[in-house]
Amino acid sequence: MNSSLFKKIALVLVAVLVVLQFVQPSKNEGSASGVNDITQAITVPASVQQTLEKSCYDCHSNHTTYPWYTKIQPIGLWMQYHVNEGKEELNFSEFKTYKLKRQAHKLEEIAEQVEEGEMPLSSFTLIHKDAILSDAQKGELISWAKENHLALKQKLEEENGSAPPPVEEGHEHHE
Repeated sequence: MNSSLFKKIALVLVAVLVVLQFVQPSKNEGSASGVNDITQAITVPASVQQTLEKSCYDCHSNHTTYPWYTKIQPIGLWMQYHVNEGKEELNFSEFKTYKLKRQAHKLEEIAEQVEEGEMPLSSFTLIHKDAILSDAQKGELISWAKENHLALKQKLEEENGSAPPPVEEGHEHHE
C-alpha cells in the first residue's frame, strides 16, 4: 500500500471520528428510586441496597453516573448501548411494575449471575474498581436474592391456588 492511500484512509478515519463527536446519545439521568423501584416491591436491607447502587444501578436503573470518557465517541455510544440493554433486561427503578412471576425470575437470575461471576460485567469493573463485589457482598446479595425469589415464588403459587394448604400444628389429617 502506498503512503498516499494510507494518508487518505487515515484522514477519512479522523474526519469520521471528529464528526462522530457531535453525535451524543441521550443520557439515562432519571431518578434511580421512586414509586416503582425495587424497595417498594420487596424488602431490601440497607447493605444490599448500597451494593446494588454501587455495582448494578449504572446499567440497571433509571439513573447512570456517566464518567468523563463517555463524552468521547464511539465510547459513549457503546456505553449507552450497554445501559439500554441492561435496563431492558432488569431495571431496579421499575421493578415494582414487573409481574410477580418476572420479579421472582429476576431475583433468581441475580443470584445465578452473581454466583457465576457474570455480574457485574468485567468490562464495567475493569474501570469501576469500587463496583467489584467482595466475597461477603456476593454472599449477602445471593442470599437476599434467593430468599426473596422463594418468597415471591410461594406468593405466586398461593395466588394461583397451586400451593399446598398449610398444615396446622397439632392437627393431623388422616384419610
